[in-house]
Amino acid sequence: MAEYAAPLNDMRFVLKHVVGLDQVNALPGWDEVTEDVVDAILEEAAKFAGEVLSPLNASGDKAGATYSDGKVTTAPGFRDAYWQFVNGGWGNILAPVEYGGQGLPALLSTPVEEMWGSANVAFKLCPMLTLGAIEALHQNASKELQDRFLPKMVTGEWTGTMNLTEPQAGSDLSLVRTKAVPQADGSYRLTGQKIFITYGEQDYTENIVHTVLGRVEGAPEGVKGISLFVVPKFLVNADGTLGARNGVRCVSIEHKMGIHASPTAVMAYEDATGYLVGEANRGLEYMFVMMNAARLGVGLEGVSLCERSFQRARDWARERLQGRPIGVAGAARTAPIIQHPDVKRMLLTMKACAEATRALAYQVSAYLDRSRRHPEESERRRCQALVDLLIPVVKGWSTETAVEVASLGVQVHGGMGFIEETGAAQHLRDARISTIYEGTTGIQANDLVGRKVGREAGATMKALLAAMDEEAAACRASEDAGLRALGVRLAAALAALDRATDWIVTVYADDPGAVAAGSVYYLELAGIVTGGWMMARAARAAARQLAAGEGDPAYLEGKRLTAAFYAEHLLPQAAALAETVCTGGAIVRAADEALL
Repeated sequence: MAEYAAPLNDMRFVLKHVVGLDQVNALPGWDEVTEDVVDAILEEAAKFAGEVLSPLNASGDKAGATYSDGKVTTAPGFRDAYWQFVNGGWGNILAPVEYGGQGLPALLSTPVEEMWGSANVAFKLCPMLTLGAIEALHQNASKELQDRFLPKMVTGEWTGTMNLTEPQAGSDLSLVRTKAVPQADGSYRLTGQKIFITYGEQDYTENIVHTVLGRVEGAPEGVKGISLFVVPKFLVNADGTLGARNGVRCVSIEHKMGIHASPTAVMAYEDATGYLVGEANRGLEYMFVMMNAARLGVGLEGVSLCERSFQRARDWARERLQGRPIGVAGAARTAPIIQHPDVKRMLLTMKACAEATRALAYQVSAYLDRSRRHPEESERRRCQALVDLLIPVVKGWSTETAVEVASLGVQVHGGMGFIEETGAAQHLRDARISTIYEGTTGIQANDLVGRKVGREAGATMKALLAAMDEEAAACRASEDAGLRALGVRLAAALAALDRATDWIVTVYADDPGAVAAGSVYYLELAGIVTGGWMMARAARAAARQLAAGEGDPAYLEGKRLTAAFYAEHLLPQAAALAETVCTGGAIVRAADEALL
């Protein structure tokens, strides 16, 4: 079974020629993030992913994490890999410099994180959530709390978690009941239960820093009364050493469809000492700092699993001998299945989806960097608006696409795809949770059509549509026939997205239920079209390099072919999706009796 090999050619191409690495390393403080530095980091990350994490993926899935008497034992090899990860400095790439982090751009961290997810998504979840907790505390906690917890979280000596969900409160956090009682010393005593806590308990580190949503006694009902607390597994003394065991314990871990090596814990808080982050009753606002980071990270898991599923299916198809390919003159009676037209179609679909989701995720990371460090306030605001608009698209579309791509991977394997030993089924099982993590696809879609389109009358989406239309126009004006055809397809897809956006803007204020009924279709439409925009940019960049005699001709021609396939096979779906957005809501809302 072949191990994961990072697609460095495509990662570098997208960074340097599609999403503007040069614009990011020109931002204040990042002038040393040169192409040479980026290449070196990617090379080393690829080695770690392929040589350390990937070999543990199948064995970790088989062994899983185990629970006994409040303790969790991770799969064999995972603890050692974690400390190799920490000692290599991989966990603090994005972390704040003042607490020992490297403070590098999100655009550089994104391909590195993609590698971790492709190699071993169950392993990747722990450092991803730690980084989210670091960001939430760095932005919102007092200096005293930051100084107490961040240094060892940044080094990886301690990990972090996000505790939102309770048995009665899934996505509806207004139902959170965890009680926080203020103490004379300024701390709080927390009592309650949290479920679905990824890496809520593990054997990697001596301490775990939980970020917990709770409700202070007397707080308002609903989301307005939620506060955020830091609750460490072990209390921390004034000198930074560990003190007494706190009143928080893992009481079980879940038995799951996939990501078996990632312990998903049920956590019990019994008079646990916690510390308020920021102001009382603003917990949901603070937690969304972590949530948005996690949504981008989970969307990137979709990219990762698209790539890994494609690689496994491609390798299988090159070796598996079955039948004579239809329409291939002189083909052997038994040939590799990669020669069969339908297998080629499936593999091209998988490859095109991996490349489109990758480029869009990288683009959002570039916008994120510019929103934080660009010297002009107007540009920071513009980029932040685009980040806000596109995060639900990256999260929702990339993960739903990963499920489809992993399913195609099973199909390419045929009957052997249904057999665990080939590894194809694991990717499908692992991908399935990504559409649910950090808010289901429906929640992402409602956020997109409501907060990001309906409430602002489509302003940011219209601005993005205008930018995408410029790309389509540039393709149509090209002397290259392939680019012209791509531009025509992209323009038609943009018109469909524009039509659906206008309909949402018109209808949302008076009938948000009708908009919600088609919101997932709108998210898929936005994903397919923005993915097509990125593929068009990539195709034009590849054409420029070929014309200049630069780069690897075989890779560049492959990029052009994959972009053309995307335009011909995926972009035409836009028209049907727009039609469903605009007309399909009524029958959904009228279906109550049919569902009883």
